Amino acid sequence: MRKGIYPGSFDPITNGHLDVLARAARLFDELVVAVARDNQKASLFTMEERVAMIEASAREMGLENVRVTLFSGLLVEFAKQEQACAVVRGLRAISDFEFEFQMALMNRKLDPQVETIFLTPREELTYISSRIVKEIARLGGDISAFVPDSVAKALRKKLG
Repeated sequence: MRKGIYPGSFDPITNGHLDVLARAARLFDELVVAVARDNQKASLFTMEERVAMIEASAREMGLENVRVTLFSGLLVEFAKQEQACAVVRGLRAISDFEFEFQMALMNRKLDPQVETIFLTPREELTYISSRIVKEIARLGGDISAFVPDSVAKALRKKLG
């Protein structure tokens, strides 16, 4: 069975993330969406809320081979524990590439058995980021084109 890992903070998950998720799910028998416990970002949503939003979105998309879980520590150790052959990373722009390339090389050095696969979302989704979506929502803007309805509702509730 070919298993992939799609790690991230997903605070919150966006349509860009979901496009990459759907593309990756077609490549593997099982895709594990791994929500990072140890990210150094100040998160708006709790880890449990993020897991629930991702699970609901994957169900709505009919992605039956997707499992969502929390992880902490080194990604390559988590991949080894899950017996995954690859890590999936989304690239939106050239600015993402430098950081992601560096991380891929470091992960390869730590465990040469784990490959990194870069996927890009549809071009009309490349400008979307969780940070920007949260800012638009915080300022009262319409985020319906950027996140699923359930995530938009959760953002409005969280932000008041």
